[in-house]
Amino acid sequence: MSGPQEGAGSQASQHDSPGDSSAQGEPVPDGQAEAAENSAPAAGTAARSRSGGRGRKKRSFLVELPILVAIALLLAVVIKTYAIQAFWIPSGSMENTLEINDRVLVNKIVYHIRPIHRGDIVVFNGDGSWDPGTVPVPENVFQEFASGFASMFGFGHPGDILIKRVIGIPGDHVACCDAQGRVTVNGVPLNEGSYLYPGSAPSLARFNIVVPPGRLWVMGDNRFFSDDSRDHMGDPGGGTIPESAVVGRAFIIIWPPSRWRILPIPATFEQPALNGSHAAAGFSSSSAAVGAGLLSARAEPTGQAVPLVLGFAAAIPLTWMQRRFRLRVGRRRRRRSRPDRSPHHAP
Repeated sequence: MSGPQEGAGSQASQHDSPGDSSAQGEPVPDGQAEAAENSAPAAGTAARSRSGGRGRKKRSFLVELPILVAIALLLAVVIKTYAIQAFWIPSGSMENTLEINDRVLVNKIVYHIRPIHRGDIVVFNGDGSWDPGTVPVPENVFQEFASGFASMFGFGHPGDILIKRVIGIPGDHVACCDAQGRVTVNGVPLNEGSYLYPGSAPSLARFNIVVPPGRLWVMGDNRFFSDDSRDHMGDPGGGTIPESAVVGRAFIIIWPPSRWRILPIPATFEQPALNGSHAAAGFSSSSAAVGAGLLSARAEPTGQAVPLVLGFAAAIPLTWMQRRFRLRVGRRRRRRSRPDRSPHHAP
C-alpha cells in the first residue's frame, strides 16, 4: 500500500513547479542570468536619462532666454536707430494724406542710398530749422547708437520732430502762383489735386525762392492749416530746412488698420521737365503773413513696440543658429576628448 502512494506523491511534487529549476538545484543558463542582472540597471539608466534630458532642456531654456532677450534688445536699438522707426501724427496739417492719430513707419536707410526726392514725405528735426535751437549736425555711427539707446529707454531729447512734403530740393526755383493759382517748380506747374486736402488751394500766400544748397522747401498737404516753409520766410534759410535735419522718409501708414496704405511719390513730381531747368540766382523771397491757427505737422515718436517686435523677430532665428553652432562645437570637443574604445584582439 505504501509504495504506490509514495510514487504518486513523488509525481505530484514534481508537477507542482515544473519550471522552478533553481528550487530543484538545477543551474540557470548564462543568457537568462545576464538578462536578469542587466534588466534592473537598464531600467534605472533609462529613467535617469529621461529625467536628465528634461533637466538639460530646462537648463538650456534658462540659459538661452537671457541671450534671446539681450540679442532682441540690441537689434531693437539698431533697427530704431538706423533702419525703421514708428511715429504718431498728433495734428491735421498733413490731412487727408495723414490724419490725426495715424501711425507711420519712417525709413532711415533710404537717404543713405538715394537723395531726397520731390514729393517725399519727410520727418525732420525742427530744432534750428524753424524753432530756436542749434541746427542738427550729422552724428557718427557711435553717437547715433548712443542716442538711439538712450531714447529707447526714455532718455535724451528727441527734438521738435515735424513731418511735411518736400516740394523743392536744392537749386529749385519754387514759386506761387501761376495764372491758374498753382505752385510751380522750375517753371513747371504742379497738379496737386491727388494729395491736397479737399477744397484746399495750393497756397493763399505768395512766395518766390531759389532753394539754397543743402536745404529743402517743404509744405503740408492741408495748406489752409499748415505751418510750413511759407510761414518762415523771415527765418534764416528763407523758410527752408537743412537736409541734415531730415530723420527719414515716411513710407507707410500702419495704424489704424482701416488706414493702412503705402505713401508713394505723387505722379506730378515725376514730370521730366522739373529737372530740365533749375533757377538762376537773383530771385528773392517775398514775405507772407502767417495765418492764424496754422499747425506744424508734428510727428511724435511712438512707444518701442515696433522695434521690439522686429528685434525679437530677428533674434529668434539668430539665437537658434548660435545655439546650433554651440552644440555642434561641444559635440566635436567631446568626440575629440573621448578615449579610443575599439576592442584589441590578441595575436
